[in-house]
Amino acid sequence: FTGKGWRSHARNGTSDTSEDREILVNIGGVKQVLYVDVLNRYPQTRLAELANCSVDNANDLLELCDDYDVRKGEFYFDRDPDSFKCITELYYYGEVHMKKGICPMCFKKEMDFWGVDVHFLDECCKGSLNEVEEELAQIAEKVHEILYNVEGTTPASVSKRCRLFLWKLMEKPESSLLARAMAILSFLFILLSSVVMCMSTIPELRVHDAGGNEVENPTLESIETACIIWFTIEYVLRLASAPNKVRFAFSFMNMVDFLAIMPFYAVLALTHLGTAVTELASVQQAVQALRVMRTARIFKLARHSSGLQTLTYALKSSLKELGLLLMYMGMGIFLFSALGYAVEQSHPDTLFTSIPQSFWWAIITMTTVGYGDVYPRTTLGRCNAAVSFLCGVIAIALPIHPIINNFVIFYSKQRVLETAAKHEIELMALRSKEDGLWGGTAQESQSDTYIPLLRDRSEGTPIQKLNHN
Repeated sequence: FTGKGWRSHARNGTSDTSEDREILVNIGGVKQVLYVDVLNRYPQTRLAELANCSVDNANDLLELCDDYDVRKGEFYFDRDPDSFKCITELYYYGEVHMKKGICPMCFKKEMDFWGVDVHFLDECCKGSLNEVEEELAQIAEKVHEILYNVEGTTPASVSKRCRLFLWKLMEKPESSLLARAMAILSFLFILLSSVVMCMSTIPELRVHDAGGNEVENPTLESIETACIIWFTIEYVLRLASAPNKVRFAFSFMNMVDFLAIMPFYAVLALTHLGTAVTELASVQQAVQALRVMRTARIFKLARHSSGLQTLTYALKSSLKELGLLLMYMGMGIFLFSALGYAVEQSHPDTLFTSIPQSFWWAIITMTTVGYGDVYPRTTLGRCNAAVSFLCGVIAIALPIHPIINNFVIFYSKQRVLETAAKHEIELMALRSKEDGLWGGTAQESQSDTYIPLLRDRSEGTPIQKLNHN
């Protein structure tokens, strides 16, 4: 073994050229011989630096490897041998493939140790790494949220403290017992309002005024008014305490909350306008339309249900499948309604008077509803109907499995992320406690689930508390 960290062999009675130089490495107990000229194809990597490092310089050598045996000429590394086999593919094939069963984040650490850039990772393996990094980012976000609810730094001013208290009270049920009670109370008001809205349509509960006109039941109207007052106070408090009021106002669920209370005040204004100015039919129609909009308050339940939120996210992730379903159904409706109109024209009592009118028959047939208000009377028409509902069943059934699968995957992922986030909070609390007992020495020992995304980018230290000023 020479002074440059490589061995030279004599072949065919002559000394080898520089292309035959090789180094012997021991990776976790697995020995492997590597050629220097192959390693020099990527001179920025650790192995290439090791191959060109002088064994006489012990300090530089030990910075590149864990140990070195002078007698055997062997470099020792306490690393994963399976990952190292994947790393060496770079020098022979110009790209790295991650072996199945290896943790993507652990493999990324191995690549960082050996000085191999992530862009050398093949495209088929980058997807797994990106997916894990996204999960870590989501866990980090949940940890930030938990820290915000539990350990958030108290603002200095009284107004900011009050705003933070209101925000946690109205938006973070897990932050305190009082906030959980407020969430339950809001949930009960939503249910009560929905029940009252349904009961107001029962004929036996309707009342009439002195003029014989039908009016709202006074008792139900009083309950409805109390619910609306609660919804209004709740919305105003949440808006006033929101850190970003523009983002709050234009978020989907908050727009639903606004639509749930807006019809009540619009009905009051239009009713007063119709009584005080003129009894316009358009005003009455607008009042009825706004009363129907009260049904939007049922969507407020999604704000208190993680299951409904998961379903919404799953449907959003299945937009492609839903789009294919609508496209198939649209093509089938147009095709079979046109065929139905064409073959039914020979019958004197045909119910297919036009292709647009036949759309309704095609919709209820392909969705297997079949009201029976429109039906074919000819033999060809019945055959067309049979083919149409068979195609409808197939078109509806095909995207169902991917949509259900997306829901199961997303729901399971959310449960895992929540558990991992809580586990990380416990580990952070344990590390903080050990730091206090051992004077900060415990910080060097990190768990396998330690999230590097939780490190402050400017200071490089783990985030323990968040400042919400």
